[in-house]
Amino acid sequence: MLKKTTRYSLVDQVIIQIEALIESGQWPVGGKIPPEPELVAELNVSRNTLREGIKALCHAGVLFAKQGDGTYVCSNSTLGVAIQRRVHKSSLLDTLEVRYALEREAARLSAERRTEEDAERIMNCYRECNALAAEGDKLRYVAADMKLHLAIVEASGNPILMELYGHITEAIQESITLLSEKTFGRGLPMNKHIHLVEAIVRNDPDAADQAVQQHIDEMKKAIEAGEV
Repeated sequence: MLKKTTRYSLVDQVIIQIEALIESGQWPVGGKIPPEPELVAELNVSRNTLREGIKALCHAGVLFAKQGDGTYVCSNSTLGVAIQRRVHKSSLLDTLEVRYALEREAARLSAERRTEEDAERIMNCYRECNALAAEGDKLRYVAADMKLHLAIVEASGNPILMELYGHITEAIQESITLLSEKTFGRGLPMNKHIHLVEAIVRNDPDAADQAVQQHIDEMKKAIEAGEV
């Protein structure tokens, strides 16, 4: 239930409450927000005040208005929008270095903290990657590879790390796609993350760290050699 605005600028308060609904997941990314009359009644503000708040969030990249259809959530935070915009302006190598910093810590923490359920989910994602690589299904392979990385980050148990990683997943998926396109003619890689997965399952943070470093180093060499 939305709270009625009682202090500060009414527009600012509308923005704060909408952001809270999005960040809590009550208004999921990709979902359509409630119609204007409903929000006006819930917030007890005028249409103009509501429209100003929504316009500000659209300008920030959190919401997106489709003419004749409605307004949709396109990001779960203004921070996420800022990070995504910066990543999209960056080179593949710069993105890879940020990915390395996040994935290295995620791998170490996952190896230390993972539950049995985490280990099972990671193994299932790994098996799915291998199955799709064997089939040569590039698009589904890239999606499965991304799902494996997300499962590892989730197993770290660090919500801030999960949020930061989530903000750059689109750029990461683009890098995976580019690399898989270059290797597709030779077949998609089998057992690509075997050392990382095994290290996490056996609770070996040093080996998990080393596996991430080796994988990222191989990708950097491919980029620097002009293969990507």
